[in-house]
Amino acid sequence: MKVAITGGTGFVGRNLAERLDDAVVISRRSGVEITDVDALTAAFEGCDAVAHCAGINREIGDQTFRRVHVDGTRAVVEAARRAGVQRIVLVSFLRARPDCGSEYHESKWEAEEIVRGSGIAHTILKSGMIYGPGDHMVDHVTKAVRTLPLFWTVGYRERTARPVPVHDAVDVLIAALEGRIPDPTIAVMGADEVTLGEAIRRIARVAGRRPAFIPVPTWMVRVLAQLTEWTMVVPLVAKAQARMLAEGVSEAAPFAPEAPLGIRPSRPFDDQSIREALPVGRFTLDDLRVTRRLRRTHGA
Repeated sequence: MKVAITGGTGFVGRNLAERLDDAVVISRRSGVEITDVDALTAAFEGCDAVAHCAGINREIGDQTFRRVHVDGTRAVVEAARRAGVQRIVLVSFLRARPDCGSEYHESKWEAEEIVRGSGIAHTILKSGMIYGPGDHMVDHVTKAVRTLPLFWTVGYRERTARPVPVHDAVDVLIAALEGRIPDPTIAVMGADEVTLGEAIRRIARVAGRRPAFIPVPTWMVRVLAQLTEWTMVVPLVAKAQARMLAEGVSEAAPFAPEAPLGIRPSRPFDDQSIREALPVGRFTLDDLRVTRRLRRTHGA
């Protein structure tokens, strides 16, 4: 089976590419824009399936949620149709849904609807919080607790998550690509349900840190998200992620069944799996946008 992977250099996409022998990796780095139907068609030629992993959690310049998630998915479906691709697997978000006031969630839902109406065999993976080396969860929390003497937890009412190890998420992706999942839409969640506060404490402990934890209201997390989107190359938390944290990430919206037993994620969110995802180092001045701009200006 030959598979094309959009977003093939991103977190989930590159982990999938490492597991496949003959993957066609598609990304902006490879010179293909997600909205370029002709370039996508050429890339999809000879492929049996497309793993549509391309996505963003914050908007930068012309890379908007609508352009990447909606227009990009429409282009992927059209290119797949032209190239004779037999199956599309879309990586969406667990709580993607319409009319909820979040452009991220709503654009992911529109992408789902485009795939559902494509007429091409498909599986939509409504994925929860995926973690592993280079993620936006263990990586950012670890660097933050290594840099700061205190950390925050979201709200005074604990929300929960079911973290998914990236290797388990890729197992589900491969099963979907191979047509081994009967439901057209499934929820992809981890084996363990933990409060977000407990998840952060576990990561901090495994990272060898014990910062003071301060519960803060969700509006303060949204403010922090906006500030870090403005100032950091990769923000500590994006606005879309702040919304996720405020809602919790342990239940699909709207409801979707989980994958069949034997395919659904089973690895626990334990010290060993966290340890495997720990990054090197902490946040530094190099993580600030202003530092990057100064280096470009001075040719460093």
